[in-house]
Amino acid sequence: MTNSTTSDLGLGAVFWITLKRDLLLAFRRRNDLVSPLVFFLMVATLFPLGVSPEPKFLSEVAAGVVWVAALLSTLLSMDGLFRTDFDDGSLEQMLLSPQPLALLVVAKICAHWMISGLPLTIMSPLLAVMLFLPDGAMGALVVTLLIGTPTLSLIGAIGAGLTVGLRKGGVLITLLVLPLYIPVLIFGTGAVQAAASGLPINGYLAILGAILALGVVLAPIAVAAALRISVSN
Repeated sequence: MTNSTTSDLGLGAVFWITLKRDLLLAFRRRNDLVSPLVFFLMVATLFPLGVSPEPKFLSEVAAGVVWVAALLSTLLSMDGLFRTDFDDGSLEQMLLSPQPLALLVVAKICAHWMISGLPLTIMSPLLAVMLFLPDGAMGALVVTLLIGTPTLSLIGAIGAGLTVGLRKGGVLITLLVLPLYIPVLIFGTGAVQAAASGLPINGYLAILGAILALGVVLAPIAVAAALRISVSN
């Protein structure tokens, strides 16, 4: 997409074009698309084998296992968020585009969530059943993942932007963003455990929503700045 072409398009059209492009590229690289899902399934499946298959124990830790598996699966796919665009020169074109870089970043993050966070959320009830999560907590698990996984993508995009020019960026992304994931993990698992105990979860959901809103406002700006720093270096 040339600069003259993008300058004639509205912001909404640019957003949808970028989103569609990233989704098409993701479906063409099906191995990258499936790997986080397989990893998510493997973590939740191997945990009972490595710790204890006792249903009572698994029901107590099911929320944490599913959330940790979702977090690690999201990290697994973060390195490729801007890597392909950096390698083929598309990222430089994005930086030179007359359209706001933050808008293009939001579209790419949305595409990443649709191919990673959303499938993980859809798969979570199956894994929760395997781990004997109480039925009363199943809805809370899905809702917290729907709110929390976009936050994971937003935060992870900051690390991906800072390390896009490095060969071993995946390890550095983990070191950079994992501490920032901890609040989402705490309140996500806390809400599910509260639902399993019959307690209200509105407070947990409100905090997760506030973190998501803060991420939507600040993360695209931070990612755009990180990309400019990485490409200029």
